[in-house]
Amino acid sequence: MEVCILPLGEVEGQILAFLNEKLSKIFGSARILGRSEIPEHAFNHLRMQYNSTVILYSLPIPSKCDVVLAVLDADIYAEGLNFVFGEAELGGRRAIISLFRLKWGVTEAKEAEEKLKERALKEAVHEIGHVLGLSHCPNRRCVMHFSNSLLDTDIKSWRFCEKCLRKLARKGLNLEDA
Repeated sequence: MEVCILPLGEVEGQILAFLNEKLSKIFGSARILGRSEIPEHAFNHLRMQYNSTVILYSLPIPSKCDVVLAVLDADIYAEGLNFVFGEAELGGRRAIISLFRLKWGVTEAKEAEEKLKERALKEAVHEIGHVLGLSHCPNRRCVMHFSNSLLDTDIKSWRFCEKCLRKLARKGLNLEDA
């Protein structure tokens, strides 16, 4: 499976490189596409945030990409929610994560960099899981558990639980060695 990482706007290169390396190991193959801009029409001036759904459905899907994961460093929301860490097309090919709120709550520079990488990986794998057809999981340690806060993200693993791995295996995806 080929995961294509699409930076939207200015995104730290080290985060993109980290995601590229880890997602390659987890899903088999990943690559970073050239940077694009965040669609201006997705910005909500009343909320001072970008609508994640508008961005999601604006994403191009290159023919050699099984999944396009957009990564941006801007505050995003979905209808009915104050903010989201990411969004995906359930069973589709597009996903998006934002680093904006994943940076919060850590003040030590070195610790902050590592925590951001860990959180970004969890949210990326979570959103790709949705693309692969998985819904939210009740297991708080599973990467598919819904994150309503950074605490939720920090508690869960970047790995799929056994139940979610079995669902993926039934779809022909063997990710147990990740």
